[in-house]
Amino acid sequence: QVQLVESGGGLVQRGGSLRLSCSASGRTFSTYAMGWFRQAPGKEREFVAVISWSGGPTYYADSVKGRFTISRDNAENTVYLQMNSLKPDDTAVYYCAAAPTIRTIQEANYWGQGTQVTVSS
Repeated sequence: QVQLVESGGGLVQRGGSLRLSCSASGRTFSTYAMGWFRQAPGKEREFVAVISWSGGPTYYADSVKGRFTISRDNAENTVYLQMNSLKPDDTAVYYCAAAPTIRTIQEANYWGQGTQVTVSS
């Protein structure tokens, strides 16, 4: 019973920053691990980052490590993805997902609708 809605995407120059938000409906948000995935045109969905229900630990794809930071605010039922030093290869539709544990994030039952991130050269 979780509804996820992403926001914060847009167009940014190479080297710029964006912060994505994923707002959840319902009272059970704090019991879920939350993750971010992305899908570029013609490519498969790619794991980006995941965070436990408690706010730690966190894990990142090698391609974004050191540039992206995932965080959550359970009081506001929101998970964030701070993206810095953006590259054109980061261009994709970004999705948030909710799962019982970090280990099951790839099989998440709840997904947002996605938000477009476009990074120009």
